[in-house]
Amino acid sequence: MHNRKNALFAGHDLGAENWATFVGLIETCKLGGINHQACRTDVLTHIVLHRDVDPIDDLHTFNWGDRRLAARADIEQTA
Repeated sequence: MHNRKNALFAGHDLGAENWATFVGLIETCKLGGINHQACRTDVLTHIVLHRDVDPIDDLHTFNWGDRRLAARADIEQTA
């Protein structure tokens, strides 16, 4: 459970901002019915492997599922 009391342990303003960003991403995934761990792992891997290839909008949480479906379709076509 993410709540304001958890923010008390941030220790610093920057830590609190980072915590808020992280929790925001998790909650956005939950709203979209997306597994937040799979989404974070895939997005971070994609950023590292394809730095300047895709626009950042493709990595937005609500676009992530569409990009994954397109990647699966490409894999199935080549198989």
